[in-house]
Amino acid sequence: MSLSASALARAIVLALVLGAGAAPVDAAGLTAGAATVEIAVPPGTPLAGYGAAGRRALFPDLLGRRPHAFWFKSHEGQADPIAARALVLEHGGTRLVWIATDLIAVDRRLTAELGTRLERALGGPATLIVSASHTHSGPGAFADSEVMGFIAVERPDGAVRETILAALVDAARRANDRRAGARIGVAAAMAPDLTRSRLGKPIDRELVVMKVAAADGRPVALVWNFAIHPTMYGPRNLRLSGDVTGLASRALETALGVPALFVNGAVGDVSPRRHGGEAAREVAATLASAARAVWNRADPVGAAAPVTRTARVDLGAPSLSLRNCLGAWVPRALTIPVGAIFPADATLTAVAVGDAAWVTMPGELQAALGERVKRAAPGRWRHPFVAGLSNDYLGYFVGRAEFERVTYVTCASLYGPEAGERLAAAASALLRGLGNLQP
Repeated sequence: MSLSASALARAIVLALVLGAGAAPVDAAGLTAGAATVEIAVPPGTPLAGYGAAGRRALFPDLLGRRPHAFWFKSHEGQADPIAARALVLEHGGTRLVWIATDLIAVDRRLTAELGTRLERALGGPATLIVSASHTHSGPGAFADSEVMGFIAVERPDGAVRETILAALVDAARRANDRRAGARIGVAAAMAPDLTRSRLGKPIDRELVVMKVAAADGRPVALVWNFAIHPTMYGPRNLRLSGDVTGLASRALETALGVPALFVNGAVGDVSPRRHGGEAAREVAATLASAARAVWNRADPVGAAAPVTRTARVDLGAPSLSLRNCLGAWVPRALTIPVGAIFPADATLTAVAVGDAAWVTMPGELQAALGERVKRAAPGRWRHPFVAGLSNDYLGYFVGRAEFERVTYVTCASLYGPEAGERLAAAASALLRGLGNLQP
């Protein structure tokens, strides 16, 4: 087919006018993409989270008859899919990759390996945050620790770890490929009374939603932050499940048609009020409904490049307090050093983009400390939040007074009475510092 010069000119003008309504990647503004990828672990993979008899094999698998499992029983199918959900934000070459996944936790070596792979896969460096939901019915056998493997996670298995890493990379790659011009909004509300304190203290029921939308208003992703232990399925459950938070994310994805990333909060002393499969489904529906209501109130605005800051915090040599684990009759000086298992430092990452700001925590922070971090953030961010169980796992962190109590929470607090306060102070300082960097 041939056209005259005037007809060709008219066609070009028409194409330019029509093309103006498209949504290509905007090199001058914020872009965002998101994706959800199912994690299909090998048959025989055990679950992680409980060390109780209901999960343990009667005898360790010395004869190699249970693939991928040694201390624990193999999983028996799935109650609901296990997933990795990724959000990629980019502006002017500054890129943030945030992955939320249905795992009990992540270790720093897994995070480092993932960062190396993503730099190759995405063609350049990025700030990386990997947030574990803390489901106690997700896959095990991936953590880089024989001791943690014996306690509740299963000894490390290369095939399982590789499957999980590959899924995380795949989710991030797909999210990056889907990037388009985007805006960000944030809103929050008090969730229904679904949780209780393990320490008899006030807890934080704030549910924060970060809304990521395209320039034309279409949804891109939802990030929701709430403190709850995904332990509604108990230790006798042998089916893979994202537990209550995974179910709620699935419900949100069905309703909105976009990935819903759950990011746990300061969850150290926060447990669900109810337990069991039926209760998990009901509570998940309630949480999803509450998150949708907050989503509807979030007003996305244009945003500049994500601003990030990191800080290394010296925690000192970790040890297990026999007093906190066994009883007040045990002398305080009796401890078991665990420096061969856990490091003596932690790294925190704080991010601000648009009206949203958050800071990571490498474990389970007490709710009161998390609220302190939120209050310390500059007022320019409407609803700052703590991204717990992100990039590493170092146990529980409580306040000075709470550390003196004999409970499971303090037994698993390995860095002494000052560590929680130290991390909260460092997180608060990071958020305040972001205020000086963000335009």
